[in-house]
Amino acid sequence: MSKAFASQGDMEEKTISFTEIGPDLWAFTAEGDPNTGVIIGDDSVMVIDTQATPRMANMVLERIRSVTDKPVKYVVLSHYHAVRVLGASAYQAEEIIASDKCRAMVAERGQEDWDSEFERFPRLFEGHEGIPGLTWPTMTFSKKMTVYLGKRRVDLMHLGRAHTAGDVVVHVPDSGVIFSGDVVEYHSACYCGDGHFNDWGKTLDAIAAFNPKSIVPGRGDALVGDELVSAALTNTRDFVESTYRPVAAVVARGGSLKEAWDAVRAECDPKFADYAIYEHCLPFNVARAYDEAQGIDTPRIWTAERDKEMWASLQG
Repeated sequence: MSKAFASQGDMEEKTISFTEIGPDLWAFTAEGDPNTGVIIGDDSVMVIDTQATPRMANMVLERIRSVTDKPVKYVVLSHYHAVRVLGASAYQAEEIIASDKCRAMVAERGQEDWDSEFERFPRLFEGHEGIPGLTWPTMTFSKKMTVYLGKRRVDLMHLGRAHTAGDVVVHVPDSGVIFSGDVVEYHSACYCGDGHFNDWGKTLDAIAAFNPKSIVPGRGDALVGDELVSAALTNTRDFVESTYRPVAAVVARGGSLKEAWDAVRAECDPKFADYAIYEHCLPFNVARAYDEAQGIDTPRIWTAERDKEMWASLQG
């Protein structure tokens, strides 16, 4: 191979930030690595997305304990990807909540996703030997679920397909804050390998309809204020459309996956090449866009073997 596959060569430690983005609402971010959200209620804490291993999750817990001693009662999974869910056991939460579809995807492809993500991005799996197994939600919902942390209301919503078919967005009405998971990114590439390009924009519209004051994206800095929130929503939409549009044109004329790859590079490199995990995401994004443009609605399951085959075909 001409270069390291995905992020196998990314071993640079990132600087962690723990930022209060509303009253008792916190964002754990690390320069484009997966984010974790924290909601502190009257009597307990909710964590949104867990990091990839219990050891990585303990870094979040250290920050939580610096601001509250209330127990973590709920863990919410924004979707099923291994880097988001496999650290859940560290929090010892009473309930792990996800959408119905997210749980179904854990059953359908959770182990395969774990295996392939571990191969793609080993740095995020520090302490992987401590993962007790797949993370299984203990509570699920179809469209919406409301949880009260004492008097504090938290709305969990499946607003539509985007990054995956089972994305959960978390809204805290008393402060206008949204934890978007990977439906929204900020100066980080969107991973679209399990995505739904033609639905993504409608889901962004549904988020925008809440007029959020702040958003914690899946990756990138926390977004506080109308200007940053609007910029992130616009930029995420542009990234998704700029990836799918050239691929759809290639498929329409019967072109190959490699031609689609070249077309996306021509469209996206000038705008997004400096974004976090851009090179990591690109091959998976092109492959999924190519499938969707051919009418394949359900993303094919990624395995370590499929990763290697796809990468080899793009490298020629």
